[in-house]
Amino acid sequence: MTASPTASSTPRTADLNGTQKAAILLTAVGIETASKILKSLPDRDVERISLEIAQLKNVSSERVESVLLEYRDISMARSYIAEGGPAFAQKALTAALGQQRAEDVMFKIQAATEVSAFHLLQTIDTGQVAEFLSTEHPQTIAFILANLSPRKAAEIASALEPDQQREALYRLAQLGDLPIEVVEEFEEIVREQMGPILGSASSTSGGVNKVAEILNSVSRSAEKVIMEGIAERDPELAASIKNLMFVFDDLINVSDKDLQRLLVQADQKDLVVAMKGAAESLQEKILANVSERASVVIKEELDLMGPVKVSDVEEAQRNILDVASDLEEKGEISLAGADEEQIVD
Repeated sequence: MTASPTASSTPRTADLNGTQKAAILLTAVGIETASKILKSLPDRDVERISLEIAQLKNVSSERVESVLLEYRDISMARSYIAEGGPAFAQKALTAALGQQRAEDVMFKIQAATEVSAFHLLQTIDTGQVAEFLSTEHPQTIAFILANLSPRKAAEIASALEPDQQREALYRLAQLGDLPIEVVEEFEEIVREQMGPILGSASSTSGGVNKVAEILNSVSRSAEKVIMEGIAERDPELAASIKNLMFVFDDLINVSDKDLQRLLVQADQKDLVVAMKGAAESLQEKILANVSERASVVIKEELDLMGPVKVSDVEEAQRNILDVASDLEEKGEISLAGADEEQIVD
């Protein structure tokens, strides 16, 4: 089995700056095309890129491919934005690339055109953000988490103290849309404390959907602590959040046809580790929906596998769920389950 090309296994270019990416791109497109591009650039940029090209050594094919993919994705995003605006672009990119990749691309586009305090928080070290938030009011934390991608918000929430996690996520679940003026005022406060970076206004969308997205990405232990804290204060709110969450064990409710589609796209190494922590009934369903040969191999690997860290199991399960989410976004599978699908008389 191979990983989906739109899953989290997609090569990244986070360790490269813009000049390095440009140099790799120009060497990849060939001399004739590269010379045409360089002629259209300012002299200063030509000098910087040319110097970087001269310093390139042994660039791997994977690295070249990652730069070309990023260029393709950003070009696609700009085309969609021109066609129908940011909302249309987000939807179209999600259908084409999957939710996580689409979020990454849109953040890069937005950061290049309207660098805000929230984009700053999105890109800096999670530990630094958590330390910054450790003395902030839970409502402030909730507001910031609402303006970050679910994955980044989950990383930050996981780094907070349990009491902060519970209180901030509880408030986030109750947070609705806020006026642009409030967002701008808050960005000013964040900018003053974390750096002179502020762009045009964003919009805040909190609520149970945002909390469910975040909790789907945090560790099981953090999820348990947060959900217990919310349930103590508001059982109905906790139930609403739980209903929107989708965890690995919920795959037991997915139809055989859709599960087979997912298993074809999933990475087998992730699948074996993920199954290590799954209920026996789910293990049996998975084995029943792969080929006989694959079933034998998976059973053997499970039998030979020793103790596995809980964190490794959770990561593998999240990787599988990322692939499932991408497939559902594309309309290729439904995670609602065969028993919940609408029936037409």
